[in-house]
Order: sequence, then C-alpha cells, then structure tokens
Amino acid sequence: MKALHIHAGPQALRHISAQGLQPRDIALVPAAAGGPKGLILNHLDQHLFGHWLPQGQHTVHLVGASIGAWRMATAAMPDPVDALQRLAHGYIHQHIEPEPGRKMPSAKRITAGFTQTLQDFFGDDTQALLNHPHYQVHVLTSRGRQVLRRAGPVRTGLGFAGLTLGNAASRKAVGLFLERTVFSAPGPDLPLALRDLPTAHVRLNEGNFTQAMLASCSIPFMLEAVHDIPGAIKGAHWDGGLVDYHFHWPYNRMPKGLVLYPHFQQQVIPGWLDKAFKWRHKATSGLDNMVLLAPNPQWVKTLPGGKLPDRTDFTGLDQPQRVARWTEAVARSAELAQEWQAWLARGCPVSEVKPI
Repeated sequence: MKALHIHAGPQALRHISAQGLQPRDIALVPAAAGGPKGLILNHLDQHLFGHWLPQGQHTVHLVGASIGAWRMATAAMPDPVDALQRLAHGYIHQHIEPEPGRKMPSAKRITAGFTQTLQDFFGDDTQALLNHPHYQVHVLTSRGRQVLRRAGPVRTGLGFAGLTLGNAASRKAVGLFLERTVFSAPGPDLPLALRDLPTAHVRLNEGNFTQAMLASCSIPFMLEAVHDIPGAIKGAHWDGGLVDYHFHWPYNRMPKGLVLYPHFQQQVIPGWLDKAFKWRHKATSGLDNMVLLAPNPQWVKTLPGGKLPDRTDFTGLDQPQRVARWTEAVARSAELAQEWQAWLARGCPVSEVKPI
C-alpha cells in the first residue's frame, strides 16, 4: 500500500489475525477535530459509512468534535455518500466576506455564516440522522467552567491563558477550566465510561442539534462561544477539540467490539493544547482494540503543497489557489479508499498492518 497505512493495537491485531475484519466487529468510530485535515478522509468516509459498515446491521457509535462532529453527523444522513460529497464541496468552497475595512471577517460574522451553513446543510434530515437505525451520533463540546463559564473579551482571554498554563503542567488541569459535554442521539449510552476529566451527558435532539454542532466547531477567538444550549448546564460552550482533539480514550474498557479510526495521522493526541507535547502523543493501552487508518506520511508529501489541507491555507493562499489545492487533495484521497478496499479483498493480511 502506497497511500494508506493501517495500524492496530495488540488486541485488534490478534482479532484480525484470527478472524480478519468484518463490519460487525466495529463498535465505535471516533472522528478528530483538525479542520481541513479531515478532508483527506472523504473517500474513506464514503466507503465506510455508505457501503461497508451498513453490512453489519448493528449499532455503531459515531463520536466527533469540530469537523469530526460534522463528518459523523453527515455519515448518519439518509444518503451518506451524497452527503459526504456535498460536505467536501461546501467546505472547500466556503468563503465569508470580511466586513468593510477588515482583512478577516469578525467572529460574529463567521458564527452567523456557519450557523446558516449548518441549517442549510442538515435541514430536514436532522430528525433522520438523530434516529438512524444503526448509527448513533455523539457530538462533543467543551463547556467553560469558573472564569470561562461566560464568554467575554477579558474573561475569555484570562481563562484560556490559565487553561494553557495549567495543561502544560498536567492534562488533569483542563478540568478546572472546561467540562467535556457529550451530546448523544437517542439510543444506548457510550460503551465506555469517561472519568479522566469532568464529563456531562446531554440528549441530542432537534431542539439543540444546531447549537451543539455550532459549539463543537467554535474555535475560541475565531467563532463566538455558544451559550446555554438547551438540555445542557448553562454556560459557554466551545470547540470539542479543546478537550478531545483526537479522542485518546480508554477504549480497551469497552465490553466488546473494536474501534475503527479513520484519521489523518498515526498519532492520537488527547487535547488540542497537547499538540506541542510529544510525550502525550504516544499510544497507550487504551488503544489496544483500535484499528487506525491514516495516510502514509510519504504519500502526503506528494499532495499539492506537500501536505494535508490545513487552516494556514486560508491566509497563505488566495481563494482560487486554496480551492484548487483542496479539490485535488480530495480527489487524491480516493487512493486511500481504494487501498483499504483492496486490503479487505485480500483477506485482511496482518503482514500489512503496522502497530499503533
């Protein structure tokens, strides 16, 4: 395989060696925050959610934050292949005109534009995705605590400064400033307990869906915080990736099933603020039952610009250049899906699987 690397924890590797890999083996699919990087998974998503996983006819938990929440909610729409194609096209061609006299649009304007985008995109399909017969969607947000319980220029600046310093000392300090909030569609509870940080569970429904999705994508200072989401504890909610950037959870405590993780890199980083702390990127026993699909770093170097699409492209490229690069990257991402399907057709040889 030139484009795709398949990684597996020791428990998952033993399972593949003995039984191969079938749709019914998968209990949970996480989807990382990371903005435009998620575009590289578009064709994999189309195959997984539109063709492969439906063969299992069983409940699969789809867990996401930020762009990951948008991907997972899209995967649960009535026609996931078409919806995921529209997601990629819309994300690539997005443009919000700045207010007069500004180089970049304000957080208020971006928030208003994105709110409308969510409403237009999901529209009448919201009820269907919330009540999907086999996919249960979980949307993650980060609710502010203490000084961050309400957003404001001074409070937000002080709060995130404290959060950054506290996290540098210990990831547990994140819980002093933020509470993980899990908005879950009707159905079974998450198949694992989350005790590492303060966590709240809220039912996801038509009355709070748009606000929860908006909050999950609300990058501090780029978008406005979302306050007082119905059903949740009152307060300000921000991007779910602040607490759970890549969902490094104790999946090995699930009672059964494997985790299938289509990801844009091998490393599973706990929180957004942990990106600089390489020692927090290492695999743990919590990933023992995970199968992770990620682009080969050498293949990534062959993409336009020699990298995955990312947020720097919004300022480093003009609109036509960015659209052209991202469109080509998404087209090239079909190679990941093709190699994944070929691996399945070969009987899932463990000789082609790398450790996480």
